[in-house]
Amino acid sequence: MTSAPSPAYRTIPARPRPVVRATELGATSVLKEGGLILLSDAFGDIHPDRRGLGLYLHDTRILSTASLRLDGGTPTLLRPDPGGSATGIVQLTNPELRHDATRALDDAVALPRQSLGIRRSRLLRDDGLFRERIAITDYTMVTQELALELLLDVDGADIFEVRGYEREGRGELLPVIVDDARLVFRYRGLDGRELRVTVEMEPRPDELLPAAADEPASVAAHWSPALDPGGEWAVEWTAGAAWGAPAARRGTRRPDGAAPVTSRPRDDAATGSEGQAAPVGATIETDDELLNLILERARADLQLLRTPGPGPDEQFVAAGVPWFATLFGRDALLTGYAALPYEPDLARDALRVLARLQATSDDPAHDAEPGKILHELRVGEMARTGELPFRSYYGSVDATPLWLIVLSETAAWTGDTTLVDELWPAAERALGWLDDAPRDDDGFIVYRTRAEQGLRNQGWKDSSDGIRNRHGDLLEPPIALAEVQGYAADARRRMAMLARSRGDDALAAELEETATTLAERFDARFWSPDLERYAMALAPGAVGDALASNVGHCLWAGIVPQARAAQVAHDLLDPALFSGWGIRTFGSGQPGYNPLGYHTGSVWPQDSAIAAAGLKRYGFHEEASRVAWAVLDAARRTPGFHLPELFCGFSRTAIEAPVVHPVSCAPQAWAAASALLLVTTMLGLVPHADRGELEIVRPLLPSGLEKVVLRGLAVGGSSVDLLFHRWRGTTSAEVIGRTGDLRVTVHL
Repeated sequence: MTSAPSPAYRTIPARPRPVVRATELGATSVLKEGGLILLSDAFGDIHPDRRGLGLYLHDTRILSTASLRLDGGTPTLLRPDPGGSATGIVQLTNPELRHDATRALDDAVALPRQSLGIRRSRLLRDDGLFRERIAITDYTMVTQELALELLLDVDGADIFEVRGYEREGRGELLPVIVDDARLVFRYRGLDGRELRVTVEMEPRPDELLPAAADEPASVAAHWSPALDPGGEWAVEWTAGAAWGAPAARRGTRRPDGAAPVTSRPRDDAATGSEGQAAPVGATIETDDELLNLILERARADLQLLRTPGPGPDEQFVAAGVPWFATLFGRDALLTGYAALPYEPDLARDALRVLARLQATSDDPAHDAEPGKILHELRVGEMARTGELPFRSYYGSVDATPLWLIVLSETAAWTGDTTLVDELWPAAERALGWLDDAPRDDDGFIVYRTRAEQGLRNQGWKDSSDGIRNRHGDLLEPPIALAEVQGYAADARRRMAMLARSRGDDALAAELEETATTLAERFDARFWSPDLERYAMALAPGAVGDALASNVGHCLWAGIVPQARAAQVAHDLLDPALFSGWGIRTFGSGQPGYNPLGYHTGSVWPQDSAIAAAGLKRYGFHEEASRVAWAVLDAARRTPGFHLPELFCGFSRTAIEAPVVHPVSCAPQAWAAASALLLVTTMLGLVPHADRGELEIVRPLLPSGLEKVVLRGLAVGGSSVDLLFHRWRGTTSAEVIGRTGDLRVTVHL
């Protein structure tokens, strides 16, 4: 922040108002740099509405209003900012205006519409500062005297408030300090910490006044520029935030008077060495220009979501903007897995950060158990005060086996034995959690919530209504998810291979035996003979036997016996699950189905990508490519060529274009990475860095995609360039370049 205000400062009263619950995310522009995120409307404005518009930093809205007025009205939009980077430009013009014109004969002439060019150029800096330049150009033949107004306000809302979490009380908005061309907005949270948002403007406003009573703002900055013909006038303003120390340093008391909540100290012992240098990721070129744009957008989204922290010299991929712009264990791991051939550092970063934050003790208040991998890390007021348990929250039943799977897959692609050695203690702790995790009477891993306001469901379908039986009834925890048993078996098999490579044959044999036994018990208990399908979950006295996408994850994990795989594949491609744009989370036609439900009928690209990879693993090559191309074709028809977090589950036969879900994050990490995984699946890439080999198993390009070229595909210390070509229904694979002695084996 800049220096303290001079003694001559004055104040403007803040205007507390209810935080509007965000229920949709459509028609917003998203800019991001590090932990700073801007959500604005098409005009570049921030104002209270159901989209959660604002400037956010560290789970806190540091600007809740920043709206431009020209002669008391909103300018006319010419081109919105598409977003997707740290910079953006909104191009506006004027509607018809009536005001004085100093060189006109009539004192009250009309300024014709489209006489001015108005350009809003914004920049988010990596030091947490937002900067905007508003430039106005006069294209008339006379000097124009304008009235420009910038409405500003700060509500200090926690991201969970914006998402609709009810609070028994919130902090205090303090008077706004006005000092020359500077404003200091202040909010004192329930933990005693004071948020200060400093806004500085150049040139100095002609007036800084309380905003009009009907405006959603506390302060209005006014300028009255006179523009000569062909001339330009501009104002530049910045906003930055800082937090003061809390009034009570020994903990903070919740509104209900409960004891202070203190977070577990981080265990830095697992950070280890930096490991081997990362290989340069592969590039993808195709003969389909729209697919190229989708893949470029996916890589750009992943780059945009890279975020510094949580510790020094660390970084991670934030799960999604705006609601999930923080570290999520499951999301970071599956994103890293999907992007491994193209962005291998994403997996490395996730593995290291999550190993350092791995739980070391039993902590019911945060659903933590020794060896468990973090679910979510939050730093906002509601997490700091303990109103929500998410400051360091471990309520994820699948992040721990997924961490082991991603460690194995990273080694398979990179051959990075230094990384494996560095993280082996964390792997042993994670395996220990698999052994000691809560179980049902059949020995399956279950989840149940111990934290107050913790997540009711703790698999990837973590909404409250996603786990049901065939009659639409909800299952009650403790719940054993089908895919979690698959992840656990796959994690043990993979760790057995790594243990054997490290010379620990006894551990390898033990892990293999446990995995085999688990797979046998899984088939015996989860298979529903009358429905001829696997249940998605088991609970005490209940079976979650609704048709759902969970079985696709079971294929991906390899826990399905080969004899049942054809039936699982048939279910996944049944019109009840396969919408034509991907695989629904919950089959249509069942009680509880809703194409707009978050996990009860929607289509998630990540979910479909994992199912496609599972189909490929079991030899259903046509079906895998069909699912992959359906999802990629949905992206071809989506604005900006994003793969959003989720689509509505409407059938392709009923509606000609995919419908992005109204609360879908975009960019969203594992959705973006899914585009890359879908290509990997269609091409049939299977790495074996330990033996210097890349297998290409039945590559199959869909009709309409004739050529794919991968350049710089690294396996271990070697790399290859590959050409895939489709001709008369058959896809060939050819090595067109090679560095090192990597062996490429093609199975057609």
